[in-house]
Amino acid sequence: MKIILSITILGFLVTMLPVHAGDNMKAFPPPENGMVRYVLQLPLQDDESAFKVELIVGKKVQVDEKNQYFFGGNIQEETIKGWGFPRYVVKELGPMAGTLMAVDPNAPKVNRFITLGGEPFLIRYNSRLPIVVYVPKDVEVRYRIWSADSASKMMEQG
Repeated sequence: MKIILSITILGFLVTMLPVHAGDNMKAFPPPENGMVRYVLQLPLQDDESAFKVELIVGKKVQVDEKNQYFFGGNIQEETIKGWGFPRYVVKELGPMAGTLMAVDPNAPKVNRFITLGGEPFLIRYNSRLPIVVYVPKDVEVRYRIWSADSASKMMEQG
């Protein structure tokens, strides 16, 4: 009898997880004036500890094709009060900077996606909660999934 009850409860919980994930959007307020909210719901993975999500924030800009460019600014993680869920906010993109290689002034400009400078912004993979990012209206959010090799390798002493 206890086994049947346990299986029934487990089945109920498993079927309710996707519905609960959709309800989690109630925790995330609408974007403030001048901001946009991006939402990513990740697919379930067998071993989610082997994955990370890189958030890539930037915008398309007309620039030369030789120099490397980046924006100042950062992604801030905030916890939503009363829920404990993380949300990510970029208040503004700082000034654009880049390398100073000499380029023919008559060379045509190209439309490139220029991102925030600095180290990649990696977060834990969690398919149970949406990843919610708030950015200014003219800014895009992209992402990349990183995965670890299942086999570890021995390191040499020395």
